[in-house]
Amino acid sequence: MKIAVPTRGNSVDDHFGQCEMYSIYTVYEKKIFDKETLPSPQGCGCKSNIASVLQEKGVKIMLAGNMGAGAMNILNMHGIEVVRGCSGNTDKLIELYIKGFIEDSGIGCSHHENGAEHQCSH
Repeated sequence: MKIAVPTRGNSVDDHFGQCEMYSIYTVYEKKIFDKETLPSPQGCGCKSNIASVLQEKGVKIMLAGNMGAGAMNILNMHGIEVVRGCSGNTDKLIELYIKGFIEDSGIGCSHHENGAEHQCSH
């Protein structure tokens, strides 16, 4: 299974569409076997081709902080399940996810709708 995380430095970037890169983890039998990085195309995540690129790389899950409905729908259409409300160090996040401690917050990001930043709960 491959899991992608929008990343800035070594932490989850809270803004999917403006992340520095994507960390892509290959997980097998609840262990991390590989980690690679993919530079992020700049711009809104729902308008870039990142969903198809991640799909081609075999990504099935994205652990993210904030994400608007448009980006989430496009990822879902490419067979990528989105888990929102994630934060912190990406390596530790993957370990927690593998152990079953990470669940979707159910909260999206609405900053595109009214121009104001909206913080998602963690």
